[in-house]
Amino acid sequence: MQSWVPEIGPEDGPKYAAIAAALTRAIRDGRLRPGERLPAQRDLARRLGVDLTTITRAYGMVRDGGLIEGSARLGSFVRNDLPMPAMETDDVGMNMPPQPASALLDEALRHGTAALLRAGGATPLLQYQPSSGARHDRAAAAAAMTAHGLAAAEEEIVITAGGQNALHAILGAGLESPPVLAVGQHVYPGLLALAARFGLRLIPVAGDEEGLDPDSLAVAARDGATAVYAVPSNDNPTTATMGPDRRRAIAEVARRHGLVIVEDDAYGRLPETPLPPIAAFAPERTWHIASLSKIISPALRVAHVRAPSTRDAWRLAADVHETAVMAPPLNAALVSLWLREGQLDGLVAAVRAEARVRQRVIARHLAGLDHAIHPDGYHAWLRMPPGIGAAELVAALRPTGLSVVPGEVFRVDRSRTSPFVRLSIGGAIGHERLRRAFDTLEAVLQRGASRLAVR
Repeated sequence: MQSWVPEIGPEDGPKYAAIAAALTRAIRDGRLRPGERLPAQRDLARRLGVDLTTITRAYGMVRDGGLIEGSARLGSFVRNDLPMPAMETDDVGMNMPPQPASALLDEALRHGTAALLRAGGATPLLQYQPSSGARHDRAAAAAAMTAHGLAAAEEEIVITAGGQNALHAILGAGLESPPVLAVGQHVYPGLLALAARFGLRLIPVAGDEEGLDPDSLAVAARDGATAVYAVPSNDNPTTATMGPDRRRAIAEVARRHGLVIVEDDAYGRLPETPLPPIAAFAPERTWHIASLSKIISPALRVAHVRAPSTRDAWRLAADVHETAVMAPPLNAALVSLWLREGQLDGLVAAVRAEARVRQRVIARHLAGLDHAIHPDGYHAWLRMPPGIGAAELVAALRPTGLSVVPGEVFRVDRSRTSPFVRLSIGGAIGHERLRRAFDTLEAVLQRGASRLAVR
């Protein structure tokens, strides 16, 4: 298909990665079939107005991903032995970052692992590490947090096996006594599961489009809350994002009432312009969790935790040792390498760009519906229109591969129903399949409205 030319937007990240992503999407969607010849690299460079090296690098990324083959003399072709369609996940309950069509993460994993093994040999990375994490990994995490507005020292950092492991350790042993947690009215299910495991009391707090309301949080403190759990950026599931003033206000309420803050900043680095964490305003009483699974890939079981003090960090490390022993050493070392070399920002930017593309795919379907979605996010919080229940929508969308979860799963007060569902547009679902899923969603909602109209 000599005439194929990718559509590249200015927001799609580095040009070579955007071209590779567009090429991979075209192959996965079936627009480029096995055996088809790709445009000559010089011709494509001329049509797109880019350097030849940009096209060469893009083709190389897709070739490394196993989708194309060829040579300088014969040209490049979509591989004949390519299985079609590409495998997509069947797990429709998890909120996973969208997988960019380019092989950018594959390339970073492959080259990063090779660099680590060349530099120090395999032995150090294949042995037990300190439960708090290797010293150089903690130093890299502290430097990254400091650069993003949260002063951190190596001694205050603990590397955990993902954000859930960090929450388990904080709630199980990091706090002085079993806490009474102030939380939003809809909360991340992993937090609800841990609260049930430890028998913790939860006090739901009213909120708005910026998340927890400071005045309501103060009331919860007077009602017995000793700690507050918050996802300040792109809350899961509500997508609420606290502005700087709201973050400062939450910190002030916590100081005034002696609350400990558990800040689960799983999405904090995903926005193009990250906001200062709540911990920056109350570092002495905040457990700050910065994990990788929601901004790059769930395969990276790594979270950087800044404890309120060195003593707290030691106590947290002891619990990590009892539950997970340590974070995966190779994963932790890769993240540190990407931080030092600046690659981590590029990987996050690729996820952000793919999230924006997917939002454009579904924009017309969500128009006119009561919903919230972060501009750089990949989950939407949809209020169900009258005439259809969440269970019916979930059942209709499950075969499409779209992740849709009823609001009751997130509700703290289970005695009340929730009129919401969370729609996740991340994971491995392709653009065409995503479009078809939202066609189904639109049809189901219209059918519900028609039923209501004839009553």
